[in-house]
Amino acid sequence: MQPSTQSDVITPGTPVDEIDREYVLSAEQIEFYRQNGYIHLKAVLSAGLLNRHRAEVVSKVQELSTETLPLAQRSTYGKAFLQVMNLWRSSEAVRTFVMGKRLARIASELVGCDGIRLYHDQALFKEPGGGITPWHADQYYWPLSNERTVTAWIPLTAVGLPMGPLSFCPGSQRIQEGRELAISDDSEQTLKQKLAAYGTVEEPFDLGDVSFHAGWTFHRAGANLSQSMREAFTIIYMDHEMRLAEPRNANQKTDRERWCPQVRVGEIVASELNPLLYIADGSR
Repeated sequence: MQPSTQSDVITPGTPVDEIDREYVLSAEQIEFYRQNGYIHLKAVLSAGLLNRHRAEVVSKVQELSTETLPLAQRSTYGKAFLQVMNLWRSSEAVRTFVMGKRLARIASELVGCDGIRLYHDQALFKEPGGGITPWHADQYYWPLSNERTVTAWIPLTAVGLPMGPLSFCPGSQRIQEGRELAISDDSEQTLKQKLAAYGTVEEPFDLGDVSFHAGWTFHRAGANLSQSMREAFTIIYMDHEMRLAEPRNANQKTDRERWCPQVRVGEIVASELNPLLYIADGSR
């Protein structure tokens, strides 16, 4: 079991500037994250803020999603979710949310670095009847020089177990096997066997809960067995001194072109798409 937290609970109706207010992490929570590669934090954001953010994200997903095939005709990846990336570039309201220091500071303290940059954001909407999200590790896709990365998974509604919340394999960020696998039927079957000895943590999320997981932590999500859309928004953070690595697979080549424009191998990933979100001295 992970340590519970009610740290700095935000109540409904709090002004939108809560997105910059500090959420105090305990030493126990930081240690839990570093040992297990993930943490599920309670009451990180208020219902008021999330409801405002949800309305804008839903609108943008409807506007920008390019998926047209019926569920039955899609690949396993396509059945897993509707995916729309870098919404902060198309919405000032989403930009304000993504640039917030509250979540970025949590990311910085969990990872153990002095500052945090944005890698990118994405909406991940699992439709009613949508399939599983197979076991995978996010950092397989990222041409980054080290492991100081973390993803915030932010449900925009309460997510019960039938909706397919994110689930984690504790301690799997230290496993080397399986890091070469993209999300697929093969990754689900291969990693399901390899990770069985470590166990899986799957929990419902209340509105306001946020989880954080390391780039190499293996995770998955079940199918959406409910009649409602499972609406989640993610922000991927990296150490503000992260450098671009030589891409090691075709997906990393694509990510380099999409998320790190004009950055050369060995340089700090500080393009216009990778703004500084938080620095520990308080200057941001």
